[in-house]
Amino acid sequence: MLDAIDRAWRTFGSALSFIAFGIGGLLLRVLVFPLVRVFSRDRATLERRARALIRASFAGHVRIMHRLGVMTYEIRGLERLQRRGLLVLANHPTLVDVVLLVSRLPDADCVVKSRLANNPFTRGPVRATGYICNDNGAGLVDDCIASVRSGRNLLIFPEGTRTPANELLGPLQRGAANIAVRGRLDVTPVVIRCEPRTLGKGEKWYRVPPRRFHLCMDVLPDLPVSPFLEDGVTEPLAARRLTAALGDIFTGGLLRAGAGH
Repeated sequence: MLDAIDRAWRTFGSALSFIAFGIGGLLLRVLVFPLVRVFSRDRATLERRARALIRASFAGHVRIMHRLGVMTYEIRGLERLQRRGLLVLANHPTLVDVVLLVSRLPDADCVVKSRLANNPFTRGPVRATGYICNDNGAGLVDDCIASVRSGRNLLIFPEGTRTPANELLGPLQRGAANIAVRGRLDVTPVVIRCEPRTLGKGEKWYRVPPRRFHLCMDVLPDLPVSPFLEDGVTEPLAARRLTAALGDIFTGGLLRAGAGH
């Protein structure tokens, strides 16, 4: 009986969280960002303030989910994120990890799907923040490198989408490694574990897990890119080797934490 009540409450809390997220995005677009535009002297100031607002709103969303009893969380190595000009690469087990990570990452920049720029709930934040859309083709890598070199903290999920159900880690795409190699940018890996798994790829929000989920993030020491470029190694080969190393880091971190068991 108590388990049924708890599950019903968490279903209600999840619904309330998603409603709050949607309404918050709409209010930012309709009310907040127009005011920010008026009082920002240039585009760079607008984007910086908009990213700060997104960070604050995501932090508020995390607090709502935590206080409603939907989730708990912990972040180990958080101090490593309190720098500028980082290329942060993380695995992506759940929809919520991006919200938690952006809420703790100063001046976070992201690569987002182009359809988000046209979604009524997200297009305001996406356009105001200057987030990088993934429809820029050949210029995408250069845009990402420029973002990090400008002092922003760029967050990318090398899986490209959420981890498939019943998988520890999805296949990694080489785009993130190409950015690191071409830009000579060290990588800050983040291993994310969600137990029990929820809000993964293809999962509906109302299928809540048997207990509230716990989101754990381990921010690891920087992974230097220079060793992958030694001895005249070509950039494509260096990117493949870096991608393989990232896969080992993510898989090893998840296995050591007992994810999936």
